Amino acid sequence: MAQHATVPGDQDPLRYLESVVARLRDPVNGCPWDLEQTHASLVPYVLEEAHEVADAIRHGDDRHLKEELGDLLLQVVLHARIGAENNRFDLDAIATTISDKLIRRHPHVFGEARAENTEAVRLSWEAIKAAERAEQSGGEQSSSPLSDQLAGKVRGQPALAAAMTISRKAAKAGFEWDAIDGVWGKVQEELDELKEAIASGDRRHAQDELGDVLFTLVNVARWCGLDPEEGLAATNQRFLDRFSRVESALNGDLQGRSIQELEALWQQAKAAIRAENTQSS
Repeated sequence: MAQHATVPGDQDPLRYLESVVARLRDPVNGCPWDLEQTHASLVPYVLEEAHEVADAIRHGDDRHLKEELGDLLLQVVLHARIGAENNRFDLDAIATTISDKLIRRHPHVFGEARAENTEAVRLSWEAIKAAERAEQSGGEQSSSPLSDQLAGKVRGQPALAAAMTISRKAAKAGFEWDAIDGVWGKVQEELDELKEAIASGDRRHAQDELGDVLFTLVNVARWCGLDPEEGLAATNQRFLDRFSRVESALNGDLQGRSIQELEALWQQAKAAIRAENTQSS
């Protein structure tokens, strides 16, 4: 029978979670799956849990958000436990490091500096980060400081988010179109090159050109103040909602249906969802 435990009344919930994870990682009585995990093997789970947190936020579901934040916290505690087992770092060291960083980068809160608005805070944050990087590099000056900064900043980010970060920073440095017409022209240029690459049968070239198209569309989003990640996530959900209705209308059997029949059902689903949303608003 499954055991259902609650945090003992006299114990800190975070410390209790640490003890649960320690038990899971116990070499003698722990869980075989948890014992096999390493920092590297857990990477897919960290990314998955972070995306599920974002999804819960988008849906405004507090119960789901609390659960998903717990799953993400578990990943932090697991990594801390693995680090502690090798005497490298533990959860306290992780918490201390981020606390020190926050204090160091907020001198307008924890020191005597002043910051009148969010832009001043951002500039101060970037200046402190730059000083930290210079100190870590031993004071050596890079010939491509912005590129070095961006390479470190986007490492591990989802591709769309990384593209937005890169394009924003490059634009602020002056690497920018004069007007959005130039961006649209670049979109058309990249689309033409993608078509040519696909027609040539060179898959690697086509893959590169597809990336160029997507990167340029991210720049369109930046110019228009749009979030490409949010836009694509919403499109994915709309597709699933409509496809579910098409599938239900056909009792789950799409095989052998004509494109005309499927398109008609798709338009019906689209109209029905729009009508429902109008009524609910």
